[in-house]
Amino acid sequence: MATVSVYPWRLAPDGLATRRQLRAAGLRPGGQDVVAQVERPRRRRTPLTAFLYRVDRAKPVRPMTPAKTAALERANAARRTCTACRRDAGYVIPSSLGMCVPCAYPDADQHV
Repeated sequence: MATVSVYPWRLAPDGLATRRQLRAAGLRPGGQDVVAQVERPRRRRTPLTAFLYRVDRAKPVRPMTPAKTAALERANAARRTCTACRRDAGYVIPSSLGMCVPCAYPDADQHV
Protein backbone atom coordinates (compact mmCIF):
# COMPACT_ATOMS: atom_id res chain seq x y z
CA MET A 1 0.00 0.00 0.00
CA ALA A 2 1.35 3.40 -0.94
CA THR A 3 1.61 6.31 1.47
CA VAL A 4 -1.82 7.68 2.29
CA SER A 5 -2.88 11.08 3.57
CA VAL A 6 -3.89 11.30 7.23
CA TYR A 7 -6.65 13.70 8.28
CA PRO A 8 -7.85 14.68 11.74
CA TRP A 9 -11.20 13.26 12.87
CA ARG A 10 -14.19 14.85 11.02
CA LEU A 11 -11.92 16.88 8.72
CA ALA A 12 -11.65 14.60 5.69
CA PRO A 13 -12.31 16.29 2.35
CA ASP A 14 -15.54 15.78 0.42
CA GLY A 15 -15.58 12.83 -1.93
CA LEU A 16 -14.01 10.42 0.60
CA ALA A 17 -15.97 8.06 2.84
CA THR A 18 -15.45 5.17 5.25
CA ARG A 19 -16.85 1.70 4.61
CA ARG A 20 -19.78 2.40 6.91
CA GLN A 21 -20.55 5.67 5.17
CA LEU A 22 -20.41 3.95 1.79
CA ARG A 23 -22.69 1.17 3.02
CA ALA A 24 -25.21 3.72 4.36
CA ALA A 25 -25.29 5.23 0.87
CA GLY A 26 -25.83 1.81 -0.73
CA LEU A 27 -22.25 1.56 -2.00
CA ARG A 28 -19.17 -0.61 -1.47
CA PRO A 29 -15.47 0.08 -2.09
CA GLY A 30 -15.48 -2.24 -5.09
CA GLY A 31 -11.84 -3.34 -4.92
CA GLN A 32 -10.29 0.12 -4.81
CA ASP A 33 -7.32 0.81 -2.57
CA VAL A 34 -7.44 2.97 0.52
CA VAL A 35 -6.73 6.59 -0.48
CA ALA A 36 -6.56 8.24 2.96
CA GLN A 37 -7.32 7.74 6.62
CA VAL A 38 -8.76 9.72 9.51
CA GLU A 39 -7.45 9.46 13.04
CA ARG A 40 -9.39 10.14 16.20
CA PRO A 41 -7.12 10.87 19.16
CA ARG A 42 -7.63 9.05 22.48
CA ARG A 43 -6.05 9.72 25.84
CA ARG A 44 -3.07 7.51 26.65
CA ARG A 45 -3.88 5.10 23.82
CA THR A 46 -3.20 4.83 20.12
CA PRO A 47 -5.65 6.83 17.98
CA LEU A 48 -8.64 5.21 16.32
CA THR A 49 -8.10 4.90 12.58
CA ALA A 50 -10.68 4.76 9.81
CA PHE A 51 -9.73 4.13 6.19
CA LEU A 52 -11.23 6.32 3.47
CA TYR A 53 -12.27 5.40 -0.06
CA ARG A 54 -13.23 7.53 -3.05
CA VAL A 55 -16.99 7.82 -3.42
CA ASP A 56 -16.82 8.34 -7.20
CA ARG A 57 -15.08 4.96 -7.64
CA ALA A 58 -17.44 3.08 -5.31
CA LYS A 59 -19.80 0.49 -6.77
CA PRO A 60 -23.38 -0.31 -5.79
CA VAL A 61 -23.94 -2.96 -3.13
CA ARG A 62 -24.75 -6.35 -4.62
CA PRO A 63 -28.44 -7.24 -4.14
CA MET A 64 -29.42 -9.97 -1.70
CA THR A 65 -30.28 -13.16 -3.57
CA PRO A 66 -32.84 -15.71 -2.34
CA ALA A 67 -30.00 -18.18 -1.66
CA LYS A 68 -28.12 -15.62 0.47
CA THR A 69 -31.31 -14.78 2.36
CA ALA A 70 -31.95 -18.47 3.09
CA ALA A 71 -28.35 -19.02 4.21
CA LEU A 72 -28.53 -16.01 6.53
CA GLU A 73 -31.79 -17.28 8.05
CA ARG A 74 -30.22 -20.70 8.68
CA ALA A 75 -27.12 -19.14 10.26
CA ASN A 76 -29.21 -16.96 12.57
CA ALA A 77 -31.40 -19.94 13.52
CA ALA A 78 -28.25 -21.90 14.43
CA ARG A 79 -27.10 -19.05 16.69
CA ARG A 80 -30.45 -19.15 18.51
CA THR A 81 -30.60 -22.95 18.94
CA CYS A 82 -29.54 -24.28 22.35
CA THR A 83 -26.93 -27.05 22.16
CA ALA A 84 -28.34 -28.76 25.28
CA CYS A 85 -32.13 -28.79 24.73
CA ARG A 86 -32.09 -28.17 20.93
CA ARG A 87 -34.86 -25.54 21.20
CA ASP A 88 -34.98 -22.08 19.63
CA ALA A 89 -34.24 -19.76 22.55
CA GLY A 90 -35.66 -16.69 20.78
CA TYR A 91 -32.36 -14.83 21.23
CA VAL A 92 -28.74 -15.35 20.27
CA ILE A 93 -27.17 -17.85 22.67
CA PRO A 94 -24.31 -16.22 24.62
CA SER A 95 -21.01 -17.77 23.58
CA SER A 96 -19.84 -17.56 27.19
CA LEU A 97 -22.58 -20.03 28.18
CA GLY A 98 -22.82 -22.15 25.05
CA MET A 99 -26.47 -22.92 25.87
CA CYS A 100 -29.66 -21.08 26.70
CA VAL A 101 -29.97 -19.43 30.11
CA PRO A 102 -32.50 -21.97 31.54
CA CYS A 103 -30.16 -24.85 30.62
CA ALA A 104 -27.10 -23.02 31.98
CA TYR A 105 -28.79 -22.15 35.29
CA PRO A 106 -31.48 -24.81 35.89
CA ASP A 107 -31.90 -23.96 39.60
CA ALA A 108 -32.52 -20.26 39.00
CA ASP A 109 -36.29 -20.84 38.45
CA GLN A 110 -36.67 -22.32 41.95
CA HIS A 111 -35.24 -19.23 43.69
CA VAL A 112 -37.71 -16.77 42.15
